[in-house]
Amino acid sequence: MAAPVDDMFSRCVDPAKASNCVEVRFIDNVKGKGLFAKKPFKKGDTIFIERPLVSAQFLWNALYKYRACEYCLRALETAEENSRRLSGRAALSLPHPELCKVRPDRHQPCPHCQVMYCSAECRQAAWEQHHKLLCLGSSHHDPDHPLNKLQDAWRSVHYPPETSSIMIMARMVASIKQGQLGLLRNLFTTALYEESLSQWFTPDGFRSLFSLVGTNGQGIGTSSLSQWVHACDALELPSQQREQLDAFIDQLYKDIDKEVRIYECFLCCAGNHSCVPNAEASFPDNNFLLHLAALSDISPGEEICISYLDVCQRDRSRHSRHKILRENYLFVCSCQKCMSQMDDADLTSEDEEEVEGEGETEDEMTDV
Repeated sequence: MAAPVDDMFSRCVDPAKASNCVEVRFIDNVKGKGLFAKKPFKKGDTIFIERPLVSAQFLWNALYKYRACEYCLRALETAEENSRRLSGRAALSLPHPELCKVRPDRHQPCPHCQVMYCSAECRQAAWEQHHKLLCLGSSHHDPDHPLNKLQDAWRSVHYPPETSSIMIMARMVASIKQGQLGLLRNLFTTALYEESLSQWFTPDGFRSLFSLVGTNGQGIGTSSLSQWVHACDALELPSQQREQLDAFIDQLYKDIDKEVRIYECFLCCAGNHSCVPNAEASFPDNNFLLHLAALSDISPGEEICISYLDVCQRDRSRHSRHKILRENYLFVCSCQKCMSQMDDADLTSEDEEEVEGEGETEDEMTDV
């Protein structure tokens, strides 16, 4: 069931400010609701900051020991610990360690199951929100506990790398098509069933929850090493020291091969899709707080839209974009860009490249 409009901004850091800046309106039976500006925004302005309805680290990442706060998803490894693990260099020491913002002295475990939080505040917030029910206590490592069996079943149909929300949703759709949803629902019911919530444990109710995750989930990355590198970039250093530091970081990334980030999934509401978005969601605080910022000037009454496609996908043909959106988000885009390209040929970007390639080959043969 959709949340009342009055509750739409309850997860914002400043609900009153958000409700004064934007509003949710019903558009039509196809698009449903949309987010609209109530005041002008300049390019770069933060429209609002939102907490997720629920968040969780991807299960494969947790299995591979990528440590993140069980509540806000903030990285728990220091930049030095992160770089040592990823590079395999146990004795590695980072210059300027004071730039790392991770504070191990503030970390707090759950006293019952020992899962870790970045602070006592996060531990308390998690307990009040969900952990009181989900805490496994001494059964944390018991493979026969219903919640552990549920997580194992989920991992068996969601293989790494879990680095994009699109792949997560694709695998969700595949699991439904291949009959995995029934098994997950049964395990879900065994672990969490309660009579007052029985509607969510029926086949249709569980499908609704599954769809909610698929259409509103986002993947984010938190990395203490990445945060340290950005802080190093901002240092004002003599040219020789700058060259030495840059060379150290370049070599570190070569040792790592590529930076491995912690990806998580959570539910949020940040606007409808457009292939020409006027806003974007980002996570500059290195935790679960979503910042919605304007990509261009936005006028009062204008709909605020983000893009469900990355920059490269947005540059592909209309047919290619529609194919991605239809297969992964179950809708057909009718944004201004798509409507202006309605008469374009129904070719995917790959088809277009093949046609262009054939033309180039023919020209070369004619020249010969």
